[in-house]
Amino acid sequence: MEPSSGWKAKLELGYVARETRTVLAHRSRRGPLAVQRAFYPEGAVCHSYILHPPGGVVGGDELLINVSVDKDAQALLTTPGATKFYRSLGDKAHQVQRFTIAENACLEWLPQETIFFPGANAGLSTQIQLHALSRYIGWEVHCLGRPTNNERFESGQVLFSTDITRDDKPLYKERLFINGLGDLDALAGLNGYPVTATLIALPATDEVLQLVRQHCQNFTEQHKADGFAGATLLNDVLVVRYLGNSTELAHRLFRNIWLSIRPFVNGLDAVSPRIWST
Repeated sequence: MEPSSGWKAKLELGYVARETRTVLAHRSRRGPLAVQRAFYPEGAVCHSYILHPPGGVVGGDELLINVSVDKDAQALLTTPGATKFYRSLGDKAHQVQRFTIAENACLEWLPQETIFFPGANAGLSTQIQLHALSRYIGWEVHCLGRPTNNERFESGQVLFSTDITRDDKPLYKERLFINGLGDLDALAGLNGYPVTATLIALPATDEVLQLVRQHCQNFTEQHKADGFAGATLLNDVLVVRYLGNSTELAHRLFRNIWLSIRPFVNGLDAVSPRIWST
């Protein structure tokens, strides 16, 4: 991963459990990545907002986010706005998220969408390292092209990858490569839909799966013209997928699912980040 030019940005966050709440005990940054002060809308859980002040990513940029959540700590991360990958003149842009979650710790990664302009050349990688007793809920919502402007992802390429390990053993691995309209329109690709989104939560049970499938069924029946959703359980890894035309609908579905399953996954009722209401 050696882009020839562009921003080289890195953000490291370390969360530690204190007597009454989780604190952001370590932070370091380089380049245009930052984190706002911690928020505590629900008491013990530390809510953080990750910022990328330039607002967009161009070819050659490299964004690296490292997050560690120590034993018994609980952190929720989100972003205040969409991340945008602009058209590249040749160089590839990279964004890598590395999450390390310790024993009895929980991380929730709930960002806004990522938009890939036509002609973007990008790689997005999410790497999650779990302890046998750690918990995770996270989603990613990606929009290829700008459907609101009638701009399709006619050229460019994006590689999405997700790797989850538990106690250093592979648990879940996924790759999706989109190279222009051929993959966007292919039945084995995105079937013509510009928005693809995935929610992952663990540990999950059959009870959680049935609850989520009901959400997906209700959603698909209500929004048949705008996409569809489904869920599966791989051992104790819940995977929910949305494929459709709207990032707004993807977020609405995932937030409703999150409200329902959070008590089962980490034992707490869901309290939405304040920024979602602004």
